[in-house]
Amino acid sequence: MKLGQLAALTSVSLLLASPSYAATEIEWWHAMGGNLGEKVNEIAEKFNASQSDYVVKPVYKGNYTETMTGAVAAFRAKQQPEIVQVFEVGTATMMGAKGAIYPVYQLMEDTKTEFDPSAYLASVTGYYTDSDGNMLSMPFNSSTPVLYYNKDLFAKAGVEPPKTWEEMDAVADKLLANGAKCGFTTGWQSWTQIENFGARHNAPIATANNGFDSTDAKLLINDKIFVDHIAQLAEWQKDGTFKYGGRRSDSAPLFYSGECAMYINSSASYAGIKGNVKDFEFGVSPLPYYSSKIKTPQNSIIGGATLWVLQGHDKKDYDGVAKFFKFMSSAENQADWHQFTGYLPITHAAYDLSKKQGFYNENPGTDVAIVQMTSVEPTPASKGIRLGNFVQIRDVINEELENVWSGEASAQDAMDKAVKRGNVLLAKFAKANK
Repeated sequence: MKLGQLAALTSVSLLLASPSYAATEIEWWHAMGGNLGEKVNEIAEKFNASQSDYVVKPVYKGNYTETMTGAVAAFRAKQQPEIVQVFEVGTATMMGAKGAIYPVYQLMEDTKTEFDPSAYLASVTGYYTDSDGNMLSMPFNSSTPVLYYNKDLFAKAGVEPPKTWEEMDAVADKLLANGAKCGFTTGWQSWTQIENFGARHNAPIATANNGFDSTDAKLLINDKIFVDHIAQLAEWQKDGTFKYGGRRSDSAPLFYSGECAMYINSSASYAGIKGNVKDFEFGVSPLPYYSSKIKTPQNSIIGGATLWVLQGHDKKDYDGVAKFFKFMSSAENQADWHQFTGYLPITHAAYDLSKKQGFYNENPGTDVAIVQMTSVEPTPASKGIRLGNFVQIRDVINEELENVWSGEASAQDAMDKAVKRGNVLLAKFAKANK
């Protein structure tokens, strides 16, 4: 080979190996730690191996609040990722971030990527759509609360899981008389005992259809139905029927250890319970409801998070994001994520595939959340919640509920204060988003 030909060939080789031919990197900030974080990495690795044009890089940024606030700060500094995972209570805040968000429906349309919104569960997507029904973010890890119970303690006491709150007294009495130290505990108390309690009883927690119709919303959680329930929980705490264990999932060890016979928390707690419960069998049951308040309970509402796309990147980045969203929404990938984690299957196809694979028959109770979410048509009060500054409002609710559990405040006083303080935060959000 002549020297000139060799030089030309070397130049071409160097050009092909240059960064301009490297795969486009897509950064995905998320809040999934532990086993869930490993599963997130696995999803990204599968996508990266399926093609050579894009590389999705998951980055764990702490809990939901830390991830969301970190993304906001990064956007202001023009160092934002392409994708950020945001929990459901951050929806109104993300919608209010004008110019920062690239709506998913628009992304899929602009990139000409195949996308059928009707393929997703309406009970999930309704939370994340605008008034015209357009999907703003991509559903990922959606969950809803259920009731877990200790089958061994229930068999010993000769009782069945309470379908209603009215049944809780008698069931707990028998459990306590037969060795249980606590009837039930709960995780994420605002989500399970206020927000989902309202949805199940078709009672709005705020005006303007829980904030869907307007940012000028006011809280309603000091209405009688909520106050009566909190007062009942306070009474139950005195005799061991109920035991408070913390704001998030801090109460899980009370169930793992066998101390509390029941545990109300996310359907996505299934994997954690299965991995931590060693000494007894557990089951899954729907959330209780007051039969004196509603004949047929409404659907519960979702928790978890969705994936939001942030503005400020190149077109090729967004082409990759769209392809990644299509990849992760496949029936196979969603069924695998659902079966591993306990989060809801976000598509009809993933649910059907899980049934076909025999997952629900082999893991009794894992379909309770899906049935609870889809057995009735959502109403404005059970569609979801879209309130600004709701991350901070949840903190307010937690503080006031803790005053009830400690005996420092009555249920009425605590809920009145929560409404007053929460409405100040809602007014601030409304003013900033006029």
